[in-house]
Amino acid sequence: MIHNSGITGLHDPDTNVNTIDKSNGTKIMTTRLGSDLLLKTDRITGKRVGIVANPASLNASFHHIADRIHNQHGTTLVALFGPQHGFNSDVQDNMIETDHDVDQARGVPVFSLYSDTKKPLKNMLADLDLLVIDLQDVGTRVYTYVYTMANCLKACRDSGLPVIVCDRPNPISGIEVEGPLLDQAYTSFVGQFPIPMRHGMTIGELALLFNEHFNIGAQLEVIPMKNWERSMYYDATGLPWIMPSPNIPTLDTAIVYPGSVLFEGTALSEGRGTTRPFEILGAPWVSAERCAERANSTDLPGVYFRPLVFVPTFHKHQNNTCGGCQIHITDRKRFRAVESAVNLMIAFREESISDFVWREPPYEYEHTKTPIDILAGSALLRSQIEASISIHEIAESWKSSIEKFLQIRARHLLY
Repeated sequence: MIHNSGITGLHDPDTNVNTIDKSNGTKIMTTRLGSDLLLKTDRITGKRVGIVANPASLNASFHHIADRIHNQHGTTLVALFGPQHGFNSDVQDNMIETDHDVDQARGVPVFSLYSDTKKPLKNMLADLDLLVIDLQDVGTRVYTYVYTMANCLKACRDSGLPVIVCDRPNPISGIEVEGPLLDQAYTSFVGQFPIPMRHGMTIGELALLFNEHFNIGAQLEVIPMKNWERSMYYDATGLPWIMPSPNIPTLDTAIVYPGSVLFEGTALSEGRGTTRPFEILGAPWVSAERCAERANSTDLPGVYFRPLVFVPTFHKHQNNTCGGCQIHITDRKRFRAVESAVNLMIAFREESISDFVWREPPYEYEHTKTPIDILAGSALLRSQIEASISIHEIAESWKSSIEKFLQIRARHLLY
């Protein structure tokens, strides 16, 4: 259920009203986050509160939600919960579990939800009156934070505990929807529900979708934002960019991520260990110039594949010279992240079918299914690439399922 009472028209002195667009000097109306609006109501007054957050859970004034609730008169901060990479987002590598801990600054336990458990256990919720979730999503189906949220909804439903989700911008806008949908036979911690790779929803809208359409049935309240429109990318919000996770350092990374994350399912480097993860991709056996020429020959809109040579300092092909491409976005509105990444994957495979190999299991606690199938949501994309289907035919194959998803999605949009 969505409650808007007590929110419209509030003034929050802790939040900047305007920032300046440095490119042209014009004022930008700063987006008011759900957390800002929540803390101007009495919803958590007198409550014992747990918070699901990480370092990106800041407002426009760089104040963290944990500090704001900890310092809120009449409210008791009882526990913190961290998603993948940890509450402090200090675990660099992918799929490394984090430990439970104690937050020394605030004197409360920190429970890891990417550990021996992926959801809050009853004892972790026992002393709470409600759970607040304030996580920055990046607009991609396989980003685990949204499934940490879903698991929290399920756990709170089972414990009879209310949940408040503070909405945040989809940093890559809320209009474009792209890529294959998840086949539920391939459900994993990087895909619990049949949504596309680029879903075009905010985390609050996803909470409503999961809770209502996919029947979680928690006692949920979403606090919407103000001054956010679906066409806005993060740099139009006036909010500071804080890395949502260690390998999403910039907005450019987030824009390409819905497609290039698929390279995690291959033996090629997805750019971890470089300063441009997910924008730089390649392997030691790749001829950068030939692959770039192949990828650019398809004339996909809004993108240029630049040949380059790079040496990852960690992760795949550590300390080895790799040939590859950097994905350059030339037109955000026309750029299609999933189509562009699959196009580049095809170009790499054409370079050398024998060297181009899929990553072997395990991947995200799944020990039997091929990682690329887990990421793509089914075995179809892998079979299409192996059958040398053109990128245009592959993209066309997503359209009918996306159209059906758009009808479902429309019922849960807040903006």
